[in-house]
Amino acid sequence: MAAEEPTTRRVQVAEHPRLLKLKEMFNSKFGSTPKFYVRAPGRVNIIGEHIDYCGYSVLPMAVEQDMLIAVEPVKTHTLQLANTNPLYPDFSTSANNIHIDKTKPLWHNYFLCGFKGIQEHFGLSKLTGMNCLVDGNIPPGSGLSSSSALVCCAGLVTLTVLGMSLSKVELAEICAKSERYIGTEGGGMDQSISFLAEEGTAKLIEFSPLRATDVRLPSGAVFVIANSCVEANKAASSHFNVRVMECRLAAKVLAKHKGLQWDKVLRLEEVQTKLGVSLQEMLLVTEDALHAEPYSREEICRYLGISLEELRTQILTPNTQDGSLGPKVHDSLEQAGEAAQCPWCLLTCCPASSRMSTKLITGGTVAARLWRSTACSPPNLEAGLWFSLRPKQCKPSQRNYLGHLELARLSVPQQISPLSVLF
Repeated sequence: MAAEEPTTRRVQVAEHPRLLKLKEMFNSKFGSTPKFYVRAPGRVNIIGEHIDYCGYSVLPMAVEQDMLIAVEPVKTHTLQLANTNPLYPDFSTSANNIHIDKTKPLWHNYFLCGFKGIQEHFGLSKLTGMNCLVDGNIPPGSGLSSSSALVCCAGLVTLTVLGMSLSKVELAEICAKSERYIGTEGGGMDQSISFLAEEGTAKLIEFSPLRATDVRLPSGAVFVIANSCVEANKAASSHFNVRVMECRLAAKVLAKHKGLQWDKVLRLEEVQTKLGVSLQEMLLVTEDALHAEPYSREEICRYLGISLEELRTQILTPNTQDGSLGPKVHDSLEQAGEAAQCPWCLLTCCPASSRMSTKLITGGTVAARLWRSTACSPPNLEAGLWFSLRPKQCKPSQRNYLGHLELARLSVPQQISPLSVLF
């Protein structure tokens, strides 16, 4: 797995209506023909919400909705980006002077994240230019990782134009890091599944080091993802990063409470590993060390023995420097416990002969929210992941619940596709 590179395939564009339409639009926009196409899928997470940035494992799978980019390398040093969606304006910049404005999460900045990540990985100062036309059918701001899919797609576009190679794992790690250029402090799940997804299986994604294990889904299983059409751009607000910072501060407070070197700690999993305890024991540690009420910045500074300025400049992100902080570590650890059991839960509790016909999980975003909503999602964002072994036997009340929502019905074994480069 670690040494595998992204799939490369030769295709007849005329046999693929979407590619053909994209080729025609590219010609209309740039007056030329794309040399290749790159696609990266979105994802839905089954178990393990908001715990990847704590260092804990997650269980996502790719979906058929994706980002697709038509590409033409050019001899100039100009990067020209266009989008098939008229809501997203064209953008042009020098390939050798990439600037990403964290205060404005515009669509092209996600492309620039992937581009810059590859550029910096190889230490390149002069890059060739390119014309790119982006086409995405992942609903934006829906919790299906449209932004991360664009970052991954852009990273692979840049790598292909340069004629260089990296493994899927290396690409995933680079793109997870580079998406932070736009200001979000994600943990790497979205980029990992976009690169490591395989047909017919979910993936148990583990970190430090990054690795993926197949979790085969029950034969005939169907997942239906319901989109509430309420958008949540995590880079446009502080909600997401506040949750990350709460967990990071909790890790530091716990580390100091247990006599560890807290200033180097970033993730809760690091504390658990250093203590050599189980997740259940880790929960007891948090109950002993943390109080449930929000912590003021002054209280955190007193406990850690640092100044407010050190807290702001060395730990917090620019958009989390105001207001109180949880830390909401208990939810993350409980979800980490669920995630740790997810492969066995799926394989032993959901066999094809099971009497359980359906299971509905509702909550924070279009992606599957386990058991509870989280504070980093808008309160009116109500959606769910529908899982059925015998979908035709859904009760009328269950069908009615989803009837007013935009549905994307995914037959998992047939429709999940890995990331690829198409020539």
